[in-house]
Amino acid sequence: MVNVFAVADIIVKHIKTHYPQDVAIVGYYGSYLQGRATERSDLDFFFIPATDRGRQVECQFLIDGISFDFWPIGWERAERMATSDEWSTTIIADCELLYVRSDDDYSKFMGLREKIAIMGNDSKAPTMINKAESVLTECLISLAKMRLSEHSKELSYCRTQTQEIARNIFKSLGFLNQIYYKRSWGHYREQIRNLPIKPEQLDEHLDTMMLSSTPDEIISACEKLTSDTLRLMSERQNSQEDIRSYKERMKGYYEEERGMMNKLLTACEKGYYETAFFVAIGVQDGLSRILYAAEKGRWPGIVDLGEHREFYDRYGYPDLVTLLDPTNFEPLRIAVLQLIEKLEIHLRTEGVSLNQFDSVIEFESFYINRG
Repeated sequence: MVNVFAVADIIVKHIKTHYPQDVAIVGYYGSYLQGRATERSDLDFFFIPATDRGRQVECQFLIDGISFDFWPIGWERAERMATSDEWSTTIIADCELLYVRSDDDYSKFMGLREKIAIMGNDSKAPTMINKAESVLTECLISLAKMRLSEHSKELSYCRTQTQEIARNIFKSLGFLNQIYYKRSWGHYREQIRNLPIKPEQLDEHLDTMMLSSTPDEIISACEKLTSDTLRLMSERQNSQEDIRSYKERMKGYYEEERGMMNKLLTACEKGYYETAFFVAIGVQDGLSRILYAAEKGRWPGIVDLGEHREFYDRYGYPDLVTLLDPTNFEPLRIAVLQLIEKLEIHLRTEGVSLNQFDSVIEFESFYINRG
């Protein structure tokens, strides 16, 4: 069995002799640190270069069939790991240091660990939820590939996309629970089993995804697990304290959007269906989103399955989209006028000032004398 620490010692001695000012940190992590190493285990070790010259110590090699990858992590990348912008947080959080160039380097590295230590704080919840949502978008892309690709019936292709979906589901659940994983390949389930936020049928869906030989079954399980995780994320988002603010969110909105409403009225009057189609949907969806933001204190998420329409519907705004009809524009035109009137009243009720003037002279007086 290769003495991996003797190998590391050779590299550290070489750094001390030839690159003492060029390498800031050398550390190792993984199976040897966690007491899980086998006779085939390599030493997971890395370094943080202090100068461009320091990158010269990077080396990949084999000794008696055991692979070694002494790889560089720049300070910027180490920062991303510490803030979970890169997934390998455990490398920074749980490594053992073999070499430190200076006290300043040590303090800087420990500062990264302090950032990791507060990952579970309530103040970090919105950030971590956003990360979970961003990861889930990758699942939706993989699902689309599985449905749309000409290879969708091929087991090999489905399993390749499934592996990507499973990894991203676990990442997302890690973010939702505000934790990082210490182990990856094949060890996610054991780490998430006792976490409070996870799909009830996680194991069942994963078993189907990994064990089934039927592409349709695999795709269905992937969709169900992604959907379940999306619901958990939505619940987590809704558990955050709402900060209702119409004055902040909707200042200037009506004055700007009224131009699109006027465009829609003209399209209705002229019978321009294509213009009406795009503008009507844009107006309704845009208003739905900003109402959601005003009520909730945050914009709808990236992975939104229609939740942002909640307040548009609740306040009884007209459904412009269903009124789109190339043979009869009048119902849509009337609905737009109703929306304009209703929105003005709603905003004034919420204390939002509207800059509306009956003449250029009136505007001039306002503009010159404003604070």
